Amino acid sequence: MDVKAAPNGVATIEDRILRITGYYGYYPGYSSQKSTSRSSVTRCKPGANCPSSHSSISRQLSPLSVTEDSSAPILELQSRGSSGVCGHRAERQNRSGDDGTQTHPENSSQENRIKARCLSCMSMVLKAAWGLLIILSVSSSWVGTTQIVKITYKNFYCPFFMTWFSTNWNIMFFPVYYSGHLATAQEKQSPMKKFRECSRIFGEDGLTLKLFLKRTAPFSILWTLTNYLYLLALKKLTATDVSALFCCNKAFVFLLSWIVLKDRFMGVRIVAAIMAITGIVMMAYADNFHADSIIGVAFAVGSASTSALYKVLFKMFLGSANFGEAAHFVSTLGFFNLIFISFTPVILYFTKVEHWSSFAALPWGCLCGMAGLWLAFNILVNVGVVLTYPILISIGTVLSVPGNAAVDLLKQEVIFNVVRLAATIIICIGFLLMLLPEEWDEITLRFINSLKEKKSEEHVDDITDSSVHLRSRSRANGTVSIPLA
Repeated sequence: MDVKAAPNGVATIEDRILRITGYYGYYPGYSSQKSTSRSSVTRCKPGANCPSSHSSISRQLSPLSVTEDSSAPILELQSRGSSGVCGHRAERQNRSGDDGTQTHPENSSQENRIKARCLSCMSMVLKAAWGLLIILSVSSSWVGTTQIVKITYKNFYCPFFMTWFSTNWNIMFFPVYYSGHLATAQEKQSPMKKFRECSRIFGEDGLTLKLFLKRTAPFSILWTLTNYLYLLALKKLTATDVSALFCCNKAFVFLLSWIVLKDRFMGVRIVAAIMAITGIVMMAYADNFHADSIIGVAFAVGSASTSALYKVLFKMFLGSANFGEAAHFVSTLGFFNLIFISFTPVILYFTKVEHWSSFAALPWGCLCGMAGLWLAFNILVNVGVVLTYPILISIGTVLSVPGNAAVDLLKQEVIFNVVRLAATIIICIGFLLMLLPEEWDEITLRFINSLKEKKSEEHVDDITDSSVHLRSRSRANGTVSIPLA
């Protein structure tokens, strides 16, 4: 059935439908030219140029009495139909290729991050394991040294000779270090080359006779005084009291560093120093200020003071030292002690201040055990700084106090009254406060803020979970309710 043309030029029902629906390529008379355009338009393969098709389209459209604007959409549509499919496929392929090249480095970077985290976790676990082992070794060696001294005093009381004998064992420190170097290092060095390398702690020129006398003499004297006063204190006090009082050396190190080295002032360490002094006074009061008790406390505090002075002077003149340099220095102290301080026990022997009947009567087993454990303690302290965290070494030292207390209780050599127990606890708390880092307040604030943020996030998650639960219940009942936050 023929349909008359409308005033706007729409002649057929198909044209009317296309005009109403707003077809993109519509123009008046589109349906009448559709058959001719179909026959003239040829399809090309994806990616191929089709100039003949475009030319045929233009030839078929040129006789039409239409404007250039009305024919443009058909050309655009046909061009999209021929080459647009190929273009979209090519774009998809390019995008997929780009995505592949982008995801590959992202996956590799994620794998590297995971490996780095695993390695860091493994190193932390190893450090913690070494730290636990070092803590137990340091505390047990110090407890063993103190208890062997107490056993030796039952039959043999020559504290300076014992000090001189144990200090001579420091000569073996560097050979022990070099043995470890041969066992672990990939590039092994000769003993003389390693000795010269480690002697740089004395300066660029190494160890000379002048530096040997100038640098080694004061430290050797302080080392001998520290050990000698410690052994004298063990004669007057129990091992628990002496080990607790010796822990005050941390407070003295802080005070001397603040005065001499102009270190940073920290209020918490001042509190720790006050606690240490309070513990010292309470320790003397525990025995009602008995003469032996006061003398023993003075010896123990003197030993802690000379130990603190040794550490501060070492930091002032020699700075920090690695494990090899520390081994070299301690062995040098042993040589100095053997060469220049050997006349002192000889004088004490002939003046009968420290006299023994014969060398065969000496308790060589106890003396060698004490000297060996003392050397092991010094080696462990320096090895622990390399293998684990330095703070764990100090914790191992303070754990010698409960260790000695347990041994003294088993031997029934000490009776813990309230004052003595409180003094021991106060000194140990002060020692632990000294171990706080300089930025402890900032670290504490960051930790508190992180806890607050986690709590707020958990609170928000709880609110969202409860709101989802309420909405699901309201939907099941046919109503919607929104909870008020």
